Amino acid sequence: MTEEGKRRIHIVGAGLAGLSAALHLATSGEAVTLYEAAPFAGGRCRSFHDRELGCRIDNGNHLVLSGNVAVREYLEQIGSWDSMAGAAEAQFPFMDVKTGERWIVRVNKGRLPLWLFDRHRRIPGTKLEDYASMFRVLLASPDAKLATLLDPSATLTQRFWEPLTIAALNTEMENASARLLASVIVQSFAAGGESCIPLIPKVGLSETFVQPCLDLLKKQGIALAFGHRLCGIGTTEDDKTLRMLDFSNGVSVEVGPKDWVIFALPAWVTKSILPEISMPTEFRAIVSAHYRVEGLVADQVSMTGIIGGLAEWLFVRGSIASATLSCAERYGNYPVRDMAYYIWKDLAKVLNRDPEKLPPHRIFKERCATFAATPEQDALRPGPYTGWKNLVLAGEWTATGLPSTLEGALRSGMKAAQLIMRWE
Repeated sequence: MTEEGKRRIHIVGAGLAGLSAALHLATSGEAVTLYEAAPFAGGRCRSFHDRELGCRIDNGNHLVLSGNVAVREYLEQIGSWDSMAGAAEAQFPFMDVKTGERWIVRVNKGRLPLWLFDRHRRIPGTKLEDYASMFRVLLASPDAKLATLLDPSATLTQRFWEPLTIAALNTEMENASARLLASVIVQSFAAGGESCIPLIPKVGLSETFVQPCLDLLKKQGIALAFGHRLCGIGTTEDDKTLRMLDFSNGVSVEVGPKDWVIFALPAWVTKSILPEISMPTEFRAIVSAHYRVEGLVADQVSMTGIIGGLAEWLFVRGSIASATLSCAERYGNYPVRDMAYYIWKDLAKVLNRDPEKLPPHRIFKERCATFAATPEQDALRPGPYTGWKNLVLAGEWTATGLPSTLEGALRSGMKAAQLIMRWE
């Protein structure tokens, strides 16, 4: 415990799940110490200065929707909600790079999906009756895979279901969980246009999600310990209570008799510390490619869905055009260093640029970006309880009911904090 006699909450991991937990605990008056292996917070949600491009870029692209309630609550609490850019209504621009066709899906504001009755607002080449497949997905059993519910040759599958599945679940449609995709739809398209307006940080992920939270935590007196990589724990044999946190820098932290611990770590790190805990064992990669493109509008912030290309989404912020290739295992024959050229050929069509003039770029691959969102892997996700008396889990890979998203990470941190606050 602390010198004042208060219990202390030890949070290991300063990604979004850990930051969310720390924020809720700190604003409730709890004493908190936050440990992070890296010299920075944010985990897979951060920005950094890239010397190749001469500017700050995000380590990956994260699509946020206006219906993400945990995201909104978190950003409002840290005072950065206004740093998100979005249109006045739900609009999703698309381009088929094979045919050159462009369209915009416009979702009306109310819950009644009137946009489906207007062929100018829905996906070209689809009819109203095609969208009955939505009900099959929403009513799917926990073990159902999307490929068993949808016609792969249908226009709606190729222009809506498959791109949405790959982007939201980072998993190939033939193996993807219908139940997890249904949870995304319930909170976005099924909730009406006001809940599915795409939102993008005006500056960067760190400036919106990370630094404002760190500033607030410091004002709350939260202790931040960077460079602390957890390598082991000390426990009691008789009552399964954590008593010590051992870090690779030689620091050992005693856990007091009334203290609590939150592991907000990646699944594979948690597994190395707690091998008895059930958790996902399969993961999917994401490739992110960033290009500095001359002639773009300086204050432009936009996104475009890409059909028929390597990437699924193009995000533009100022002079930087960024592409995301989810479930990157599909392109195992492409060396990462060579993918920049092939991705650019698609982006150049969207941006009306010369596909043969490759601009300055930065491309990297995160091999274990998310857990594989299959029914089998979803069933392995643990809840926050661990069987240890003073330890709970947080992370987008835990049983949030959502795929691996910012919304899921923030919800998991909030839930872990709420569980601890129930115990005095």
